Amino acid sequence: MSRAYAAGGAGRLAVSGLFFCNGVLVGSWAPKLPVLMQRLGIGEAVAGLLVLALGLGSLVVMPLVGAMVARRGSDAALRLMAVLACLPLLLVTLAPGLWTVAVAVFLFGGMLGGMDVAMNANAVAVERARRRAIMSSCHGFWSLGAMAGAGLGGMLMAGLGETRHGLMVTLLVGLAVAWLLPRLLHDRPSAAERGQKLRLPRSPMPYVIGTVALCCMIPEGAVLDWAAVYLKRELGASLSLAGWGFAACSGTMAVMRFLGDGLRRRLGAVRTLRLSAMAAIAGLGLAGMAGSAGWAIAGFGLAGLGIANMVPIAFSAAGNLPGMARGVGLSVVTMMGYSGMLFAPGSIGFLAEHVSLASIYAGLAVLLLVPLSLSHLVAAADFEARE
Repeated sequence: MSRAYAAGGAGRLAVSGLFFCNGVLVGSWAPKLPVLMQRLGIGEAVAGLLVLALGLGSLVVMPLVGAMVARRGSDAALRLMAVLACLPLLLVTLAPGLWTVAVAVFLFGGMLGGMDVAMNANAVAVERARRRAIMSSCHGFWSLGAMAGAGLGGMLMAGLGETRHGLMVTLLVGLAVAWLLPRLLHDRPSAAERGQKLRLPRSPMPYVIGTVALCCMIPEGAVLDWAAVYLKRELGASLSLAGWGFAACSGTMAVMRFLGDGLRRRLGAVRTLRLSAMAAIAGLGLAGMAGSAGWAIAGFGLAGLGIANMVPIAFSAAGNLPGMARGVGLSVVTMMGYSGMLFAPGSIGFLAEHVSLASIYAGLAVLLLVPLSLSHLVAAADFEARE
């Protein structure tokens, strides 16, 4: 067993754990927002601005971390961002007024977004060291962390209060980060990469792959925010049943992400993306044309199977683009992809005032024809064949 492979094994454990920690922090935000609304005495409109601050923080910090990855390597960037990401949730919890909460939320989004870029770049480095795909399973660990953070967060806040919840999550994530960081794979850019000027890429490839990520993440955000509304208002589902739309999608996504690396090794990134896109198109089409809540939930579950591995493949392709510093290409694709999750739900809410959500989900199935048609461009994710 080579030294690089052995180091990659410890590195895989470390980066997978950090994906889980990031997911826990993101998931902890979900039950935090209604508590903040009650504590600050604000309504949905102001709460929406806080959510916007979260997204803006991510978009500001992501390119800065991408530049740091290009100059100093992914592990240096990830060490810094993982430590910094532990703190803002507690700042949000302890902030006394609306403006201080808004600043803390901006920092929270920035640190989590920066950590996201760094840990995806480090996952690419581990893939190259081990010559095996791991990106999908890393995102699977993120999904598990997000489910744990959201599911347990509400229970902890109800039982212990907001402050104790913030302290407990910060302490546990901080301890996990302290244990994981020494095990990170060291990833230093080459002299040629360090010598490159840090600017927006002139090559169209990062932007094209970013478009793939964007088109894949818009449907994920649409299911997260609007599936329950669709099931309840347009298909007459009960409140208890309505939540199963997103549950079905997130559950199948988590399972398929743990299976996705093996699938990608067998079929290749291009073919896996095509099959995933077709499954997602079929699922969203079924959900949009469903005549009952049961069929719509089945459609969302099928869509989750397809969506699961599309973004990880796009990220792997971005991190392995030839002739480009890894952090720069990856930060462009990450920003473009996550902007779909951040800004699409509001746009869908506006559209839903004029057309049905059923039509919107059918339209999102059509949107996924874009990544299907561009699937041949993610061949860079198949780094094993080139090394």
